[in-house]
Amino acid sequence: MPYNKFLSSAVKTIAIVGKPMAAGIGDSLTEIANFLTNVGHKVVFEAETARNIAVDNAIALTPEQIGQQADAAIVVGGDGTMLGIARQLAPYNVPLIGINQGRLGFMTDIPVDRMMPVLEDMLAGKIESEQRSLLEGEVVRGDAIIFTGLAFNDVVVARGSGAGMAELRVDVDGHFMYNQRSDGLIVATPTGSTAYALSAGGPLLHPNLRGIAMVPIAPHALSNRPIVLSDTSEIVIEIVNGRDISVNFDMQTFASLQHRDRVVVRRSRHVITFLHPVGWSYYDTLREKLHWHEYPSAEGKLK
Repeated sequence: MPYNKFLSSAVKTIAIVGKPMAAGIGDSLTEIANFLTNVGHKVVFEAETARNIAVDNAIALTPEQIGQQADAAIVVGGDGTMLGIARQLAPYNVPLIGINQGRLGFMTDIPVDRMMPVLEDMLAGKIESEQRSLLEGEVVRGDAIIFTGLAFNDVVVARGSGAGMAELRVDVDGHFMYNQRSDGLIVATPTGSTAYALSAGGPLLHPNLRGIAMVPIAPHALSNRPIVLSDTSEIVIEIVNGRDISVNFDMQTFASLQHRDRVVVRRSRHVITFLHPVGWSYYDTLREKLHWHEYPSAEGKLK
């Protein structure tokens, strides 16, 4: 569907965010900036990105300033780059366009070698949009909240590399679910279902699905299986036993969990809006990134 907010103003402020120090990324960022400027838009750069490019009089802004000023942000890099900036811009509802200069690219879906004609079409209004959910969580010790975080992919409670199994108690919406002995537990958004949760044996969730996946990491009991919960659920993970247990909100880690600490996870009120070229398909992305390339040809043979 068209994204009216992005198309509503003739002159747009567009932020550019790039993976710091990635090989060859400076040329791509400069090409995008020159193109946007030449067609009449104001270009700003995320502050760390601006330090790694050679653009005269580049305007460098913090993520907070981008959120307050930009009509859209173009993110050049891989999924890690997108994760970092998406979480920071989520409170401001700045739509994101992803250009893949990384390896996977589940979220950065425009190939870097096709970015200029695709961007030209998108700025002309050939846009589809979708919204993705986030998780928010907190670490509670006694009656005090000692850490909070947002996660676009997942919240992971896990043991340290040299420690034994963790024992976790899990409650959902005030109901006891189980005590689990495992290497940890992943609570994932539909977006995060193609990340760590997938490698731990979790299900793929379509981004439009209003669900939260809960996936054990190497559980002691094989009967501990992944489960998909309603995204209205509140999940409480209590540390019962184990050493060196940490919680990770995407790339934010709180590493000093103690016995009886609780990690409370729920859907965030914020969402992320992705802008895609017309014709974009989530299934095309899965087929390419997960190598689902075999399909019948006209001669009936598999390609």
